[in-house]
Amino acid sequence: MNVDMLLVFGLLALTVVLFASERLRLDVVALLALLTLMLTGILTPVEALAGFSDPIVLIIAGLFIVGAGLFQTGVADALGQRLARFAGAGEARLVSAIMLMAPIALQAAATLQVSPYPMLMIVAIAASTAFATPIASPVNTLVLGPGDYRFSDFVRVGTPLLLLLMLAAILVTPVFFPL
Repeated sequence: MNVDMLLVFGLLALTVVLFASERLRLDVVALLALLTLMLTGILTPVEALAGFSDPIVLIIAGLFIVGAGLFQTGVADALGQRLARFAGAGEARLVSAIMLMAPIALQAAATLQVSPYPMLMIVAIAASTAFATPIASPVNTLVLGPGDYRFSDFVRVGTPLLLLLMLAAILVTPVFFPL
């Protein structure tokens, strides 16, 4: 291993530790890691900043902003309380975009006075189960034509898989993340 590889692995380990410890804000840690890679010459400024023009990065950043706005304006609070009332003593089935649903899940957990971790895990799992339609994710759309699939193929195979994963998530999540 060369010195650059060791530096990158060390920086990655430090970044993970700082993320996990939550001593600094996540965005600050990420920017410090990026700055370190630039200052050490591992990345050029052009390489380091190239990802900021990527539409996916901009969408994710926008979702963070929308999520924070929902939380700060009280919309997440109101929706979280309604969701908690709807869910009663049971678990809520959160099936929406993760960055929009995370603040609502946090508020539901606070209202029910339970741990937020299982709620957030369900949101994360739900956000990764986009296979019931060909327009649910870019990957599905990409394989639609070359695979000679029809819309009904996704519904026929994706819906049972979605239901199976939803059931598995509801049963397994509380084992690893107790309320």
